[in-house]
Amino acid sequence: MENINTNINSSTTSPNPPGNHQPHRSIVPITINIDQGINTHNNNNDNNNNNNKSINNRSYIPLLVTNFLFLFVGSVSSSLLSKYYFNHKGSSIWVSTWVQCAGFPLLILPIFLPYYLFKATPRKPFTRFTPTLFLLSLLIGLLLGLNNLLFSWGNSYLPVSTSSLLLSSQLAFTLLLSVLIVRQKITFSNLNCVVLLVTSSVLLGLGSSRDKPPGLTRANYFVGFFSTIGAGLLFALYLPVMERVYRKVYCYAMVMEMQLIMELAATALATVGMAVKGGFSEMKAESRPGRFDKGTAAYWATVFFNVVTWQLCFMGTAGMVFLTSSLTGGICMTALMTMNVVGGVVVYGDEFGGIKAVSAVLSVWGFCSYVYGMYIKTKQERLSSLNDNNHNQNDNNDMIPMVTINNRSA
Repeated sequence: MENINTNINSSTTSPNPPGNHQPHRSIVPITINIDQGINTHNNNNDNNNNNNKSINNRSYIPLLVTNFLFLFVGSVSSSLLSKYYFNHKGSSIWVSTWVQCAGFPLLILPIFLPYYLFKATPRKPFTRFTPTLFLLSLLIGLLLGLNNLLFSWGNSYLPVSTSSLLLSSQLAFTLLLSVLIVRQKITFSNLNCVVLLVTSSVLLGLGSSRDKPPGLTRANYFVGFFSTIGAGLLFALYLPVMERVYRKVYCYAMVMEMQLIMELAATALATVGMAVKGGFSEMKAESRPGRFDKGTAAYWATVFFNVVTWQLCFMGTAGMVFLTSSLTGGICMTALMTMNVVGGVVVYGDEFGGIKAVSAVLSVWGFCSYVYGMYIKTKQERLSSLNDNNHNQNDNNDMIPMVTINNRSA
């Protein structure tokens, strides 16, 4: 083995001869170590392959678009399927809770296939996945499971109008908690978007005031009311907490690994509730002919696609928070509430009056204004990064490396 070392003179600068007006240049000693050089090269490759959050990474924009599509398809589809379930005499709160997280085995595909089957990444699954990340994933997963239960409770008792009004407060809570937990800066762009989207959701609730379920008792109303408030607060807390945790994560693959652990914990909580409260018996009874008025096959198809679409929704949410911020994730989900209403109009023929139209316009306006603000911010960051690189290159041009190589047998 050969070691390559440098001899460093005490003088590190070369003065200009008299009368020579060439720019002053520094003589910079370079120390080269073979082993360290190889390790540095490997670490750089690892960072280049896995640092998907960098806006200069080629995979950033495709990954961002893919996750938004997951969120869009998952949110709209799960909303329509949940309404289909309850419209056709499905009534189990625990079944509705369980399907929101039971699709966690689907995450095995994007986690393990790229490494073991496609050989598309050098990173082995769960590499650098510390016990701390594992414990945090479990705790957040239990929090998510409780949020799913509260959401199902509220969704089964409250009319669409009241539910929309209460859930609209989620975005304001997300902004406040993001400021406290992750030091989110309040700008005109995000504040304008929050105001427009909250106003849109309030109008959406007012435009759906005749959607009250028949036979809603006062007791059930208050159960649904406080359940929905609790679900909104928990999800508003979940988003910035995840952004804080994701700062310990260096690649998108680790996000999916954390999501697998979280959904597994949420499913365990829902499964215990199903077993204790007779949820599995309710599922079996609902699937029998005559109970679910579309038939047994339609019932199991509804359950299956609910599982898939909810998983897409949560995958998209996690990806958006990792790639952007918790506030961006909350804004996207709130904007999609209006798209859910539009989906109801297209699929189920729901009434679409003037108030709902104004709500949709405000939602699109708020969302587009935020996206434009993100575009301007990203453009400025890229220009700043380019200027820094040019400055560093100019500094390096003024430096003369002095390397003396001595070969020595090991």
